[in-house]
Amino acid sequence: MWLVLASSDRAKAWTEWDTYRVALLRCGSLFSAVRIPGYLVYTAAGAEEPEAVRRFLAEILDGGPIFYDVGGQQYYALTPASAARSWRLTVAECLDSDAFLGVPATDLTEFDPRYPAYWVVPMDGPGTLCAPDDVALLVLMGHQSAVKKAEADR
Repeated sequence: MWLVLASSDRAKAWTEWDTYRVALLRCGSLFSAVRIPGYLVYTAAGAEEPEAVRRFLAEILDGGPIFYDVGGQQYYALTPASAARSWRLTVAECLDSDAFLGVPATDLTEFDPRYPAYWVVPMDGPGTLCAPDDVALLVLMGHQSAVKKAEADR
């Protein structure tokens, strides 16, 4: 798996994936990651049911890889490393070379209560990443929907 190249200790990353099903990888060289609060994804998708969210994300991100951190209730869309330099949306953070990210094993594609994260839309192949504009559209859709919902609830 090419993602292991983001680790300074590749053997350790493989061991982490085998043992814990999550490996700590450095952002900023092979990829960056946009951390998206779950509520933004759900409001953009108009659903919280996992299969509906999966279909929505696969479509809006054109099959780009995204995983879900169950404990943190955050989605992580993997983007090119260069995305961090131009990311300007404050409601979702783009992690760059200062950040390490717990990335699930690539075969962990369904929720399993034993593990902290899983791929909602798995990687299609080596180097496959989300287009930053697609991720920005997702974030903006979620934010606009959340604002409208908050206004309607007043």
